[in-house]
Amino acid sequence: MLHTDLDKGDSSVKYTLSGDGAGSIFTIDQTTGDIHALRSLDREEKPYYTLRAQAVDIDTNIPLEPESEFVIKVQDINDNEPKFLEGPYTASVPEMSPVGKILCRVLRSPFFAGENFFSF
Repeated sequence: MLHTDLDKGDSSVKYTLSGDGAGSIFTIDQTTGDIHALRSLDREEKPYYTLRAQAVDIDTNIPLEPESEFVIKVQDINDNEPKFLEGPYTASVPEMSPVGKILCRVLRSPFFAGENFFSF
């Protein structure tokens, strides 16, 4: 929610929103300054959005305060079941191998932010 101390509740202030997805993904209630997402967000599609909001005089459109910029970071959930690109995998353990020795690395798809290889 965006709010200015100059908003006396007399409908003389209008709140505006601009930036990544303003109007198509995010909307602002021009009267209250409440910001809402219009649809679900997907981190694989876009990891963050940079938006700017401002309070302006409803009659003159003159800014009442400087523009506020903020970043919406989309949290990732595991909404895509991982698939391994090749397989089945087999590995052998050499005798007297040290603890922690990597025997095999496999790559998964779809790719996620962070580690995409599994080692065992």
